[in-house]
Amino acid sequence: MRRQWSALSAMAQDALIALFVFAFGATLYLAGLYPMTSVSVGPSLTVRFGVLALMCAVSLLRRRTPMWALVLGLVPLGIDLWLGATVPIWIMYSDLIYAAVLYAPPARSRFVVAAGAVLSAAAAVLTLVLTGDWRVMALAITAAVAFIGTSIWWALSVRHHREIAGAERARAQALSLVAELDRRAAIADERKTMARDLHDVIAGHLSAIAIQSEAALGVLSRQESADAAVTGIVGSIRSNSVSALQEMRTMIGLLRRDDGAEDDPAAPRRLAQLPILIDAAHAAGITVRVATDIDGVELPSAVDQAAYRIIQEALTNAMKHAPGRAVDIDVSVEAATVAVLVRNQVGSTTRPQPEDPEAGRGLANMRERAAALGGSFTAGPATQGWEVLARLPISTTKEMS
Repeated sequence: MRRQWSALSAMAQDALIALFVFAFGATLYLAGLYPMTSVSVGPSLTVRFGVLALMCAVSLLRRRTPMWALVLGLVPLGIDLWLGATVPIWIMYSDLIYAAVLYAPPARSRFVVAAGAVLSAAAAVLTLVLTGDWRVMALAITAAVAFIGTSIWWALSVRHHREIAGAERARAQALSLVAELDRRAAIADERKTMARDLHDVIAGHLSAIAIQSEAALGVLSRQESADAAVTGIVGSIRSNSVSALQEMRTMIGLLRRDDGAEDDPAAPRRLAQLPILIDAAHAAGITVRVATDIDGVELPSAVDQAAYRIIQEALTNAMKHAPGRAVDIDVSVEAATVAVLVRNQVGSTTRPQPEDPEAGRGLANMRERAAALGGSFTAGPATQGWEVLARLPISTTKEMS
């Protein structure tokens, strides 16, 4: 019941309350339990029902415009006083006082409280002056406390609890924000630590490879009988080591940065840099045939980088296990999916077996990259050699980018 009531709009709730109060007031009128005083003009029940209906119509504004409802409610209240005060009308007007104290802005709410106290005191004094009977004055004070004081006290209590609940919600949100900032600071510190460790461990080795390959190229250049293929391979080693060092430094910069900015142009390589990878393979004596069908297709950053890394890993495996054999690379878009196919002829070197703990890590890396994007990955013997096929979805990764 509470869930169904909360699902109703404020206007619908007020309408149901008005209907219930009208039915309750009508019951009191029909049972003859409505008079508050012995002074009455003696109107018919039809007139009483009309005044009650007018008060119910005014109560529909109790939540949206509580002050206007309080003012307009004086009209049916005045008519009821002239005809003879009745319980249903006073109960409904006390509800309008309650709504004005609870829903009105703080300044107006305080005004209603002060006005209610002043008018109650004035009514009690006026009653004593007119009647000269302190018992009548006590009865007037009792009625003021019952219909005005109780409504004001109840509304102030509910309003106070609401303000406390609002303050607690604001405090909880502030604590949540502080915790989120602490979490981000911890992540930023961890990323900086990772970047520093990565630089200390790998940068020295890559720099040494680049320096030693440069020295080897210098020695080969001074030898007249130097093999051109060897020179090309050493040059490719130097080029790849320098490029890897630059890319690693870029990745370290991305790890250290925590401002949420877009990736720099020097971010990890994408399919646009595929010719660099192909040139390195050609320098190593590998024939690579490339077919791409992604012109005009805007790929998400994650898909673009993963496709490049899968091709790089597959090409590295082909050069390792089938040296000198041709490699075919095909990149296409099929039904919101990027298909990356790398096929090479099988050489004399056998492929790593799954039970070998030191082998097959390249395949595992490619499979993990595809799975991270919600794609699929297969690798194994094919009719024309060894085939690596990865399918990377575009739509879901666009939402992630």
